[in-house]
Amino acid sequence: MLLLPAVSAPARARGRSLQAALREAVRSGRLAAGTRLPSSRDLAADLGVSRGLITEAYEQLTAEGYLRSGRGAGTWVGGAVRAAPPRARDLAPRPPGARADFVPGSPDLSLFPRTAWAAAQRAVLAELPHHELGYPDPRGLPRLRTALAELLVRRRGVVADPERIVVVSGVAQATTLLGFALHARGLRTVGVEDPGSPQHDDLYAAAGVTPVPVPLDGEGLALEPLRASGVRAVVTTPAHQYPTGIACSARRRAELLDWARSVDGYLLEDDYDGDFRYDRAPVGALQGLDPERVAYAGSVSKSLAPGLRLGWLLVPESLADEVIERKRTMDLGHPTLDQAAFTRFVERGDYDRQLRRCQHAYRERRDTLVAALAEHFPGSRVSGIAAGLHVIATLPQRYGPEERFLARVAAAGVTVRPLSACMHLRAGDSAEVRLVIGYAHLSPARIREGIRLMAGAGS
Repeated sequence: MLLLPAVSAPARARGRSLQAALREAVRSGRLAAGTRLPSSRDLAADLGVSRGLITEAYEQLTAEGYLRSGRGAGTWVGGAVRAAPPRARDLAPRPPGARADFVPGSPDLSLFPRTAWAAAQRAVLAELPHHELGYPDPRGLPRLRTALAELLVRRRGVVADPERIVVVSGVAQATTLLGFALHARGLRTVGVEDPGSPQHDDLYAAAGVTPVPVPLDGEGLALEPLRASGVRAVVTTPAHQYPTGIACSARRRAELLDWARSVDGYLLEDDYDGDFRYDRAPVGALQGLDPERVAYAGSVSKSLAPGLRLGWLLVPESLADEVIERKRTMDLGHPTLDQAAFTRFVERGDYDRQLRRCQHAYRERRDTLVAALAEHFPGSRVSGIAAGLHVIATLPQRYGPEERFLARVAAAGVTVRPLSACMHLRAGDSAEVRLVIGYAHLSPARIREGIRLMAGAGS
């Protein structure tokens, strides 16, 4: 009988266990709507418990709507309950069954520093004052904002006032907050790089701001199309443009700032891959040249793990009040324990060590990928600077057209993204095959094997 396990519970918990078992039986459909239940006297005798225990359970579930009863008419299963879904689905983005997955955007999660992070969590749980477990400053813990300011000044050359740093749930939330702030200032459009990240389009659109594609040239955002677009704010990834791999030139940086000043507008800097430059020291952030015209966003999604949902936003003074208020009403601030753990992680130098570890691993994997492409796709070209977690590879024309090539490699179990998938205006099937190949999440051996599989399917 479905209630027998419940009555075997300890005496003090028996009533709650019986109610939970009855409730679940109704929810799951094992007790269908309209089923008449035994009388309290009969059920108590069958289960070997007191009649009062059964009466209390019937009364509680009747009050909740699971059962219905009437004087002299018995107790019945109510009709308001619908069977619960059998299980929770996992909607996390994962390619199904790929033998080789080259989709960009993921770091190597096995590099997450579990021991150091666990030590930081234990320490803050032991040391954190009780009052800091209350609702935090929506901008973030003052100690974390101070540590972030020092880190970003040192590593990325920004102008970082802790009072204008907002701790956010990654660049996605930073983008949404900026979208709302722009909308509040009367801006209804925002320029986005073309090709660029589809994420920017969707997030700004959700904030009521229409994305306007702006093409690139060899130095970054193309100025004449930007001027002609009529926008007063534009998203840019100047350190390592996604997906083309272009590093914005010094001349173009100055020209973009001149444009922003001339239209009383903003540059919205997504510091994508800013810490991962392999051939030289990373170029400093654009925000350092004019912090009143550039909003700067970054996160730990590539250096630690995207599942931490932890990032930062440096806002110009003119947008600060709106961004901070939106952050407050959106979630009342980032989780305090996560902030405190990351503060300790930064202050003790663990974050710098993690960045060095990732830089070494990802540089090795990029070198492996470039060598594998040269071996298995003779005549292919890798464009963009030596940085980041992906490359753009242009294959010789004999592998085209693109659509046919992609179909063949997909049939072989290889997942790869064409550059055309990142473009707003897509032409027809291209004779040239240009791929955005992510490598950071793959071991060197898996990279070599994946490129071999792709070459075998594409030839």
